[in-house]
Amino acid sequence: LHHFAIDPTINTLSLFVTYMGAHINPQSVNNYLSGVCSLLEEYYSQVQANQYSCLSNEDMEYLFSKSFPFPNLSTALVSVPIPPSHGDLLFIAQLFDGFYGLLHLGKLVWPDNTHLCSQQKLSLQMSVILSKSYHSFILHHHKSDTQFEGSTVLVQHDDVADPHGVFISYLASQDKMFPFNSFLWLCSGGSIPTWVWFIKHL
Repeated sequence: LHHFAIDPTINTLSLFVTYMGAHINPQSVNNYLSGVCSLLEEYYSQVQANQYSCLSNEDMEYLFSKSFPFPNLSTALVSVPIPPSHGDLLFIAQLFDGFYGLLHLGKLVWPDNTHLCSQQKLSLQMSVILSKSYHSFILHHHKSDTQFEGSTVLVQHDDVADPHGVFISYLASQDKMFPFNSFLWLCSGGSIPTWVWFIKHL
């Protein structure tokens, strides 16, 4: 459906953790993941190492250490002040696109370690495609992307909590504040949002 690789890579396992976190107690996700990985080890020898790498990254550590429940998107949306600030729109747009686009946080923000930041890894506004019922944008390419084309993230309208409408509101604010900046995700001061910036808004 989503054209994910069948190999249990770190990224694939992170998506599994995110998905399971929506349906069960986050404290139990590790047990589910361990069970799945033990069954896959016969076919994929690297799966245990990928499991440990998955569970050691910042996103997963926060999920388990804080017993962070999967966000109620409707509650997050109604909690936004009226009128919303640009920062509010940015946070909600990233939260919704992260959920509906099955993205881990590292795909949307910069790491806190400035030595790991690279403009080549940022999504560009020019990659955005808008239609009446969906929007899409391109993620930067990664080491396994042999064609160097990046990955297209497509997010459709949803009646429960409309990620498409949220994104359009953010994009209008971004266009107004930074008409000549090429990067897609920008804070109110023009900087790139970081991991700690996003977490503080939760």
